[in-house]
Amino acid sequence: MQAGKPPQDFDGHLEVAVRTIVSPVEMGRSRNEDNYLLVDGRGHARFLLDEQDTHRQLENWPRGHIRLAVLDGMGGHSFGREATERTVLGMLAIPASRRLEDWSARLDQLHQQLHDEMHDGGAEPGCTLTTLEIPPQSPAMLFHVSDSRLYRVSETAVDCLTVDHVPATKFALRGLLNEDEWRWQVHEQSGYQISQAFILGNTLSDPTLYDQHLDSGLYPLHDGNLPPFLRGLGDRRNLRLEPGVVYLLASDGLWNLSRPHEFVRRWPQILGRDDRPLKALLDDLFVELILTASADNHVRGDNTTVIAFRWHP
Repeated sequence: MQAGKPPQDFDGHLEVAVRTIVSPVEMGRSRNEDNYLLVDGRGHARFLLDEQDTHRQLENWPRGHIRLAVLDGMGGHSFGREATERTVLGMLAIPASRRLEDWSARLDQLHQQLHDEMHDGGAEPGCTLTTLEIPPQSPAMLFHVSDSRLYRVSETAVDCLTVDHVPATKFALRGLLNEDEWRWQVHEQSGYQISQAFILGNTLSDPTLYDQHLDSGLYPLHDGNLPPFLRGLGDRRNLRLEPGVVYLLASDGLWNLSRPHEFVRRWPQILGRDDRPLKALLDDLFVELILTASADNHVRGDNTTVIAFRWHP
């Protein structure tokens, strides 16, 4: 996938690899509710339709403009898959954006449109959406909803660049969890509850802690409402991408383990070597995931989708 000038004004190209599997263990899910979207710098789009890899050429796509997204459906297989597919198809109709405000407004509109259309019959479908819009010669733009994540993996460290929209975060917003307590609940335990989803809405804005009133809109996290230890990790922000560093956009199947932090700590050993193609490194990561999950008797197996990418100067 070729790009024009990267956001930091250095010449190069964006190397991208994608993997999606139904489950890392044999007794896991039988269908894939995840989805992804790759639009390269020539307007060639790749995504899942009916769980099959699908390609489409977008018209009038600006040269060098990149769009990446990972989605994880919820609400049962038929509703979850439909939620991710309709979100992807809606994103394909959104023109390339160069300003964060425009990109966010168009996705807010898509959320409300799909919410109104899909919640008419009493069902409550929704999905995660973690996406990057990367115009040439401009900053990358992050838009994040729910608990899929964006990671930065160097040779020595792993940094999570998003904040999960889960009950622990709602408690932290109200000052009831400190940094260590929040990180233990979010990054060192397996959890299945969410407090916000695309199409579904949110309970983060509910002033009470336990009365799960579902608001139909989205509730963006930003430095004005995040606790001090999470500031700088807002849901909608410009993002500086570092050359040579591996980034992962991933659904939660990638860390759905009894001790997720122990697996995540090994990623620099697997992904931090820049002498091998990204496709091969992502293959290695999935081999390690399957081995780790298969050895964990408590893993129930979840859909797992990862987009790995890195800039080459």
